[in-house]
Amino acid sequence: MYTCTDQTARTIVLPVFPPRRIVSLVPSQTELLHALGLADEVVGITKFCVHPAAWFQEKKRVGGTKTVNPEKVAALAPDLIIANKEENKRVQIEALATRFPVWTSDVRDLHSALDMIGRVGAVTGRAPAAQMLVRTVEQAFADHRPEPAAGRPRAAYFIWRKPCMVAGGDTFIHAMLQEAGFENVFAAESRYPEILPEILTERAPDVLLLSSEPYPFAEKHVAEFQEICPAAQVVVVDGEMFSWYGSRLLLAPAYFRQLREKVCLAVFSKDYRERTERRCPQTVYFAGNFNQKLFTCFLNHD
Repeated sequence: MYTCTDQTARTIVLPVFPPRRIVSLVPSQTELLHALGLADEVVGITKFCVHPAAWFQEKKRVGGTKTVNPEKVAALAPDLIIANKEENKRVQIEALATRFPVWTSDVRDLHSALDMIGRVGAVTGRAPAAQMLVRTVEQAFADHRPEPAAGRPRAAYFIWRKPCMVAGGDTFIHAMLQEAGFENVFAAESRYPEILPEILTERAPDVLLLSSEPYPFAEKHVAEFQEICPAAQVVVVDGEMFSWYGSRLLLAPAYFRQLREKVCLAVFSKDYRERTERRCPQTVYFAGNFNQKLFTCFLNHD
């Protein structure tokens, strides 16, 4: 028997440890479980758990993140269910917790994401691998952290179209914007507020970041937003880099740096290019390849 506390301060008791049958209800945490080498133990995932691709094809699906089918979960007889406070519905998680051990994360920023990785490693019996992953992510962010003297472009991060919705200041996306070297012009708002074009114009962002998820923004949407903010840069970004808080964090720092430098070259003075090239010529590309190798190493357990 194993007893622990999850990130919502709930005490979890696992009669079987390490767990042999795990159901994951969160896409980014499903990918983390794969990185920790739990291919045999994970028996169920959601229809949004698209990484790794092989699991998406092979594992049993128990519904969506907010539409979990309790009978499909029960049929898998899990020793452990991995959930998240924001991505899953509280009423569904509480109902499952009356029947099975449910470990719930509450991730708000990089610190709590790393804490989550460590705790998931502990509760699944993969503590050494999880701690190695945490150290590697910490080093990757340290290597690519923006310099204090560098400019911070003012950004609006869009997650939805019609209605237009952006990331507010109490979200994981906001924390990643800060890590990436951007200033969120909607930091004073909560969660994911709907905004009108005139509000966006008033905030005068330097750049509009159109996320590839949950709404699938693409290049075809750039002109639409450019019309609203003619003076701003409009960039379609990989939403997984800003909102997935598991092992995908290995890739995020190098991605953020490349994005930041692309935006800064357009927003700030021409000498920005000269300063960055003098400081670290080709570093961005080497680091991106380096992190990709690390990511492949962590995920290559099948």
